[in-house]
Amino acid sequence: MKKLIKKAAIGMVAFFVVTASGPVFAAVGDQGVDWSKYNGDYGNFGYAHDKFAFSQIGGTYGGSFVDQATYSTQVASAIAQGKRAHTYIWYQVGGSQEVAKAALDRYLPKIQTPKNSIVALDYESGASGDKQANTDAILYGMRRVKAAGYTPMYYSDKPYTLANVNYKQIIKEFPNSLWIAAYPNYEVTPVPNYSFFPSMDGISVFQFTSTYVAGGLDGNVDLTGITDKGYENGNATKPDTDTPATDDGKDANEVTPSEIQEGMTVTIKFSATNYSTGQAIPKWVKENSYKVLQKSGNKVLLDNIMSWVAANDVQALDTGGSNSAGNIQTYIVQSGDTLSGIASNWGTNWQELARQNSLSNPNMIYTGQVIRFTGGQSGATSRSYTVQSGDNLSSIASRLGTTVQSLVSMNGISNPNLIYAGQTLNY
Repeated sequence: MKKLIKKAAIGMVAFFVVTASGPVFAAVGDQGVDWSKYNGDYGNFGYAHDKFAFSQIGGTYGGSFVDQATYSTQVASAIAQGKRAHTYIWYQVGGSQEVAKAALDRYLPKIQTPKNSIVALDYESGASGDKQANTDAILYGMRRVKAAGYTPMYYSDKPYTLANVNYKQIIKEFPNSLWIAAYPNYEVTPVPNYSFFPSMDGISVFQFTSTYVAGGLDGNVDLTGITDKGYENGNATKPDTDTPATDDGKDANEVTPSEIQEGMTVTIKFSATNYSTGQAIPKWVKENSYKVLQKSGNKVLLDNIMSWVAANDVQALDTGGSNSAGNIQTYIVQSGDTLSGIASNWGTNWQELARQNSLSNPNMIYTGQVIRFTGGQSGATSRSYTVQSGDNLSSIASRLGTTVQSLVSMNGISNPNLIYAGQTLNY
């Protein structure tokens, strides 16, 4: 979400008044994160103690819709890691209930987190000059969320809210429904600094930093237990209802170390300490997801880091099945590429690639950009890649959304370390 620096101070005494004003839930004090497409297909947590994630499903920018292709895999990933998954919608509707209706008509049927889970409306830009109209548009949306069987929340920061929204109308109808951001600075902040708590009534979730870890990640704390909504006793593996993404996440959660297979996507557990070689695993390595390139005995070789890790030290994020993110192909744009050319290699059309990657102008792609395509291989044309100076099989496999083993097999390569500039590889 938007990066904010706010300095509305409040004492710790006032904080305890806020948390004690409602019933006590098991999740009070739990910390968690929120994700958009910039956090990748599987999202990333900051710390082992994180308990929940909000994932953006998409949103409206004054009537133009931008879907998030990463939404369902992020939801499944959170569930697979034993976290509670929730949803938020970018809600730039100004004061227009017509735009709000169009957004909710589009996104409510696509929610993949369980019934009663949170669906938050992210209202941090595009407000109209009519404060009451803005408030009415927000309330309209929250009523629609509630009617659809979810827990509505309002996200923003305090100054923007006070300037553009009659927020007390919101909490009168939806008590303790505010998710408010306030950051003291951009230093790494692993725990909330309540000296900068935004002193407003009705706050249930406090987003206390956009630099939860080095490199950036939003950090949040649950003040009332609201992130338990949709889960039995706060257990992410037992959502109140089943949806495809949560089903995928539960299936992945049940994958045992012996069942980890090549092609699965995994994350390294926070409890893992060393690679199979005995070298220490850096913290940043545990914040990302990896494809399993090979399995040998009780260890697996992971792409990108090209390191062997004990199978007991990884958690499956998908099962490699047809409904998992294994069907997501990725390609890194090269100089001279066009969207139509990339689409042709994938056996699809440029309009579909533009839709899946939220490209408003298909002529504006750039070298190094990651293009994703979700779909089967049926009907795909034969594809090839010409090796460039400095390439290796690992970097090529990552760029093309395949594996080193697949490239070796398809191209009859006897020594994976011996490839040369100008060589043509089929994939």
